[in-house]
Amino acid sequence: MAHDTYAVFRDDAYLAEAEAQVVAVNDRGGIILDRTIFYATSGGQPGDTGLMTRADGSRIAIAATITGETKNEIIHVPAAGQPLPEPGEKLALAIDWPRRHLLMRMHTACHLLTVVCPFPITGASVAEDDSRVDFDIPDAGFTKEDVTAWLMELIAADHPVFTRLISDDELATNPGLVKSKNVRPPTGNGQIRLVCIGEDGLVDSQPCGGTHVRSTGEIGEIHIGKIEKKGRENRRFRIRFGAPPAQ
Repeated sequence: MAHDTYAVFRDDAYLAEAEAQVVAVNDRGGIILDRTIFYATSGGQPGDTGLMTRADGSRIAIAATITGETKNEIIHVPAAGQPLPEPGEKLALAIDWPRRHLLMRMHTACHLLTVVCPFPITGASVAEDDSRVDFDIPDAGFTKEDVTAWLMELIAADHPVFTRLISDDELATNPGLVKSKNVRPPTGNGQIRLVCIGEDGLVDSQPCGGTHVRSTGEIGEIHIGKIEKKGRENRRFRIRFGAPPAQ
């Protein structure tokens, strides 16, 4: 039976510590809580790592966070050799905040890249230091220098980043909100979560369940490290932190 976990990170991506109660431990040792600040791997963003502290002060290192039978069931995967808690136990949670914040900055940068390159997305992967977004573009017509400059303009403008909810019907009447070529956001729950950039979402608005920073300025300096041809109509843009390397 699948369990529902309240995903605190959807309301507050900056909450690095919290308390929760163990609902179940599955047959593979995965820990399921009533609520969690640990983001589960989804949409190209990897799941959180961190620690759980028990009442006696002992700790359980969490090596990964994934979804279970449903998107609402979040499973915390302990590192090898860790003790397992009992259902009903209360735990203090702490995510690896420096890692999460890097992922939040990167994920938001990937959204900005879809503004600079307004083409169907065919794939994406967010990482701490080198992320990618793939676009369906017959001929890129872009240079990494130009794309970097456009991205940094959006970052320097320090646009607000926020979320809002729309209905399934609103999404159906605004299909352009979905930028992925092959993946559609889950519907049927009555609400779709949009990540919006700019006043009233005028810079960008798209369905996304990931974690993001509060403003584009928080991303910091980034650059396009490479634009790769991955097929007749597929171009991969790699985003990296920091200034472009000297030529």
